[in-house]
Amino acid sequence: MGTDAPRSRRHRRIRSALAVLAVVLSLALVVTGLGVWTVTRSFPTLSGQATLPGLGADVTVYRDQAGIPQIVAGSAGDLFRAEGYVHAQDRFWEMDFRRHVTSGRLAELFGRSQVGTDTFIRTLGWRAVAEAEVALLDPVTLGYYQAYADGVNAYLAGHAGADLSVEYAVLAVQNPGYTVEPWTPADSVAWLKAMAWDLRSNLDDEIDRAQLAGNLTPAEVAQLHPSYPYAAHPTIVGGMPAGAPVAAAAATTTAPAAPALEAGAEAALVSSLAGLHRTLAAVPELLGPAGGEIGSNSWVVSGAHTATGKPILANDPHLGPVMPSVWYQVGLRCAAVTAECPFDLAGYSFSGLPGIIIGHNAKIAWGFTNLGPDVADLYLEKVTGDSYEYDGVATPIQVRNEKISVAGGDPVRITIRSTGHGPIVSGLTGSAFPAIAADYPDAVDLPAAGADTTGAEPSDAGTTYELSLQWTALSPGHTATAIFALGAATDWATFRQAASLFDVPSQNLVYADVEGNIGYQAPGLIPIRRAGDGTVPVPGWTSEYGWDGYIPFDALPQSLNPASGFIVTANNAPVGPDYPYLITADWDLGYRATEITARVQALIDAGTPMTPAMMSEIQADTYSPLAARLVPVLQTLKPTTRTRAALALFDGWDYRLESDSAAAAYFSIVWRNLLVDLFNTRLPESTRLAGGDRAYSVVIGLLDTPDSPWWKNARVGSASRDGMLERALLQAALEGERLMGSDPSLWRWGKIHTLEITNASFGKSGIAPLEWLFNRGPYELAGGSSVIDAVGWDATIGYTVNWVPSMRQVVSLADWDDSTWLNLTGNSGHAFHPNYDDQTALWQHQETRPWPFSLAAVRASATDTLRLTAGP
Repeated sequence: MGTDAPRSRRHRRIRSALAVLAVVLSLALVVTGLGVWTVTRSFPTLSGQATLPGLGADVTVYRDQAGIPQIVAGSAGDLFRAEGYVHAQDRFWEMDFRRHVTSGRLAELFGRSQVGTDTFIRTLGWRAVAEAEVALLDPVTLGYYQAYADGVNAYLAGHAGADLSVEYAVLAVQNPGYTVEPWTPADSVAWLKAMAWDLRSNLDDEIDRAQLAGNLTPAEVAQLHPSYPYAAHPTIVGGMPAGAPVAAAAATTTAPAAPALEAGAEAALVSSLAGLHRTLAAVPELLGPAGGEIGSNSWVVSGAHTATGKPILANDPHLGPVMPSVWYQVGLRCAAVTAECPFDLAGYSFSGLPGIIIGHNAKIAWGFTNLGPDVADLYLEKVTGDSYEYDGVATPIQVRNEKISVAGGDPVRITIRSTGHGPIVSGLTGSAFPAIAADYPDAVDLPAAGADTTGAEPSDAGTTYELSLQWTALSPGHTATAIFALGAATDWATFRQAASLFDVPSQNLVYADVEGNIGYQAPGLIPIRRAGDGTVPVPGWTSEYGWDGYIPFDALPQSLNPASGFIVTANNAPVGPDYPYLITADWDLGYRATEITARVQALIDAGTPMTPAMMSEIQADTYSPLAARLVPVLQTLKPTTRTRAALALFDGWDYRLESDSAAAAYFSIVWRNLLVDLFNTRLPESTRLAGGDRAYSVVIGLLDTPDSPWWKNARVGSASRDGMLERALLQAALEGERLMGSDPSLWRWGKIHTLEITNASFGKSGIAPLEWLFNRGPYELAGGSSVIDAVGWDATIGYTVNWVPSMRQVVSLADWDDSTWLNLTGNSGHAFHPNYDDQTALWQHQETRPWPFSLAAVRASATDTLRLTAGP
């Protein structure tokens, strides 16, 4: 998948805005001695009694040692009102920051440096779509969102500034006039757009292919974007193919059929894509780097193969690490489950959004991995003045005007233009962004989105080519309702009914119930294309490449109680190549799915009944199929004086990327150096391989073709495969010495494979005191890219971690209280609160926590109890 820009680049504009702010705040805290008080004054009340206006009856909030709330209420409205209150207690700054991102209002917080980002978000219209979705909600669901908002606002009524969160004390140094607005249902629903954006699948691959086409032949582009290896790796519904090889396999390569473009269009496309790539690199990552390693592991085993006779379900979504964790653990329990109050569940929520996303209730359990369908297409539009061409007809461009408020500056007016496909997204990094960096007059007019002519090559007089984006998430949908339907589902039929409402982002839903059933369902709006396969931008001036509706829900992949007795999803293809619809051409290539399948199947073949602890052990597996394939080839090479000691590390190595492994450290450095020598001098910077599943497949394929031109690179002094591998071994040995000392036996993978968990808003300021306040780490970690323990790193940057298993759950359907769960950080968003990072050490060492669910277990584990009352 397409290589993402380094995360540090994406934060430069926020970083520059915070530099002066951070210095002033740091000095203020030191000089006044008020630092501890400022940090801790926002810690919420967890025991005793608090007033929550609007409750129909008292609500009880039990919290365990990890600060995880279990909420018990008499009605659904009271339940979600209390959830909003509790979310605001622990995470309101995160909620406020997120809503400013999703509504294109970051400049209101951080000033003019954010106008460019706001312009792009507003061009996509996340907030407008969220407001349209709220207007379509049924009265019951709207009531849940409003109750949640009322709970948030009740907490805000009694807290402001540093009493709400220490981040507001930081913000007040530069932006003293900022005041918090009341929470609304649209603030909640807009988060679903950010979730869909970060899980947008192959848009980056589409840009990547088109950019590569300017440097490589179609066959070479296909070689760098291989197809799914159906003959060797499993599909979700079909399982492992018969006779599949044990060793890691290379994927197949098929060159996509790129549409023919008229004169002038191709040059415009290349330059427009370069600008769009820069724009995407500047958009804040709320879940992690798009594409690449954004994925997850989830599997479920039927009771026929477990020690309890009931299913066990495991799930660990892979997202970008952030402080606090993107997930918030919570339990939501109606005191009596009825048709009016059908909720009795616990799991992982998003702060700012009512309900639970992943978890279980009293009847069923579920997990998510990203399906990754191709739900976005780029169209090259032929624009003349205020019109665009469509099937030979000049069609008026749709225009809307918006004003961006700017902290410490004058407002900025922007013009957003759209075609029938969607918003015009090219030109946003041309004259628009430099204008943002200048001082404005009273009200600055930025060029219309797509209106500047940077890269928009003229064809006929006054005609330019510009890119528009069609994306399923830009149409109002039903995911906001699906969350509650999923939480209230009690069996396979009601689970599938809930899944049918889950429009975007499309996920792989894994299922188990107390009756012993296991299942899988792929939901979502996945377009049916008239022509093309979604892998490259297409002409927008013809209806030939348009969409004809979506794949019917009943035709989407599903499975119930397969003969194998287990289901594995790890972003691999759910169905084989004979499936009648195109879901995507850019699947994860299935290395994690293959290893999970092999581990589960081995236990079944051995007749070993599985337990929740065994599922946790599989989640911690660091076996690298790439190492198992590449290292034997490296060991055939003749060592030199400088590589002999390092190469000896591979003798007897089990190919596991453990944090204390010297062999894992050397292998990973070899791997990075090999990718640099193979591709960095030949590919544009934005298209270089980051080292995940796609790079695995490409290099494994090249190992079997030693005469490939890729091995011959005069710029690095390589004339053959073995010559390039020998160079990588030498460069890696020298680099290992620089990083970890001259004795290879003392090297450790964890010494260079480290994680710093950074605050999403202030963690990249570049000012040490501020980063010390909000960030945590570094943590030495095992794992790697495209292994089950997917603690990934970007080979275009270095060895530090930038995507992780963001949480881990193992659910026992025989006894809910025998389940386990863990978060990346802690539940609290307050720096230095005991629950800010209390789960991270457990996460680092692959340990976990018990998950009490029965009311008796919840009460027994409670260390704090808060009673919420309506007040006088």
